[in-house]
Amino acid sequence: METTALLNNGVRMPLVGFGTYQITDPGQCRQSAELALEAGYRLLDTAQNYGNEKSVGEAVRACGIPRGEIFVTSKVWFRNHPGGECRRSVYRSLERMGLDYIDLMLIHWPFNDVYAAWRDLETLYEEGTVRAIGVSNFAPDRLVDLINYNRVVPAVNQVETHLFCQQKTAHRWMEKYNVVHQAYAPLGQSRINHMFALPAVRDAALAHGKTPAQVALRFLVQQGIAVIPKSVHEERIRENIDIFDFCLTQGEMEALSAVDNAEPMIGTATDPARAEAARDWKSREL
Repeated sequence: METTALLNNGVRMPLVGFGTYQITDPGQCRQSAELALEAGYRLLDTAQNYGNEKSVGEAVRACGIPRGEIFVTSKVWFRNHPGGECRRSVYRSLERMGLDYIDLMLIHWPFNDVYAAWRDLETLYEEGTVRAIGVSNFAPDRLVDLINYNRVVPAVNQVETHLFCQQKTAHRWMEKYNVVHQAYAPLGQSRINHMFALPAVRDAALAHGKTPAQVALRFLVQQGIAVIPKSVHEERIRENIDIFDFCLTQGEMEALSAVDNAEPMIGTATDPARAEAARDWKSREL
């Protein structure tokens, strides 16, 4: 059963990664990342604005797994977009993590001077400082526009995706341009209890001897959507990657698809109020 996605530049990326959003305690972040690597994860996802790149890098360096077997993703904060600052910020990320290269660097939000940032990322990619570049929170129109006016097609678009917000239209556009769809918040965060109580989820979990979380993640991965679930609990960390020994039936996939209401929890970059509020967003560590 396939466990990796082939990016449009030939790089392989694990379909299941470990997310670190909101794990701000340095010790807890490092410990959780090390547990994830021990449990079989080979992708760690961080960001400049998470304030935990240093802890993620420590876990990578301490785990004993060859660097080439671990896929590290980070993201450029939008305040670092203009005037060459994106490039400088990536070098600062490398310094914080203590790494020689980053496997995937994303533009975190489509605010500020996105095109200046993308040109910096293209240069870093061509130099080999990053193995792949992509975006996060890009709606289909912004993604296509970026592709139309730049040299390098994003390898990944990381967007909020879960049973209640399946991003079906965005997924079709990503497929058209050979951009891998990666899901953050794949378990619905605050809606997790509601999600796990759905008959379609419960029935599939019972039929396969799996947990509701494993069903929700398998539903996405079975469509070729990469996922980055987060947890600081060892049992759940192990549970979330144990999804490659079963397949949902066509009927189960259709029942799970039907629960989509296309409503994001976190909001979208296309919301003018969110774009306006971005002026006041602060970074933990840049």
